[in-house]
Amino acid sequence: MNKQQTISAIEAVLFASGDPISIDRLSQTFEIKPEEVEKYVKELEKKYDTQGSGFYVVRLENTYQLVTREDFAQYIKTAFDIKRRTPLSPAALEVLAVIAYNQPVTRSFIEQVRGVDCSGVVSTLIEKGLIEERGRLELPGRPLLYGTTKTFLRSFSLNDLSDLPPLPKDNPEVNDIGEQLEISEDITPEEVSE
Repeated sequence: MNKQQTISAIEAVLFASGDPISIDRLSQTFEIKPEEVEKYVKELEKKYDTQGSGFYVVRLENTYQLVTREDFAQYIKTAFDIKRRTPLSPAALEVLAVIAYNQPVTRSFIEQVRGVDCSGVVSTLIEKGLIEERGRLELPGRPLLYGTTKTFLRSFSLNDLSDLPPLPKDNPEVNDIGEQLEISEDITPEEVSE
């Protein structure tokens, strides 16, 4: 397979997958080095930019995903009759920030930081696909551990957790972290994956 065929084949795999696919998996599939995969994906991105395509490739940690451009979100919503959801509340942003900066964490840790019950907010964040269960803590009662998801990364336009803004040095209170994160208005996991 020549270079252009490989790029087209990578494009087809990304399109068919729908979900993020790892660089290693692409490397194995096409029997090429991970560095070559990255080079070919960059060329694919360049092609999309040059053509003004409705698609672009997003990198999430060590994975790639083919997604639609935000410019066309309204048309996608209209075509698929996607209902707008309410944006995240300040409480949800606070809980999300506590999880993002300290993961994996238990619900009791989040409640200790915030000083209030957060079970409803945690459930909402799980429903939106922004956080997920990451196992259990080896303590009495075996409490659940929570962490952020790839949907969280896409929603906040982050490649990985190292892209999170730094914590404020003069005010270490985690309650103020939520203000540093800006989520796209009314974003939902369904809209992100379209």
